[in-house]
Amino acid sequence: MTLDDIIENFAYLDEWDDRYRYLIELGRMLEPLDEAAHNDANKVRGCASQVWLETTVEAKGDGAPVLRFRGDSDAHIVRGLVALVLALYSDHTPEEILSTDAQDLFGRLGLSQHLTPQRSNGVRSMVERIKSDARGAAAAAA
Repeated sequence: MTLDDIIENFAYLDEWDDRYRYLIELGRMLEPLDEAAHNDANKVRGCASQVWLETTVEAKGDGAPVLRFRGDSDAHIVRGLVALVLALYSDHTPEEILSTDAQDLFGRLGLSQHLTPQRSNGVRSMVERIKSDARGAAAAAA
């Protein structure tokens, strides 16, 4: 599912219970993360729930790095948040990732004011991890 599809679907949902159910459904649609990827190196620090992000870097035709992310969580809503963050950042160059503001998306979807402080901190931790991986990929390509 593309980010545009997700934004469009959110626009049709007026009730927050429906939006939370949709987040849970997004999490269910995530590509399964191999059990071996549920390791300490992939674990995101700063999340109340368990969250794992696996990063792969591939070169585009022009040699520029593109980062692909896969993720998982042990909590249903958080897994949906992982899916949302991955839709925003996966398959982009480091420059695109570093210039993309997740808070803008969460604000447009109305999620900023409906997430608990713990979940908001977890999202920030996921985004910071992704941006850190992007900085590392950019440095390696330089």
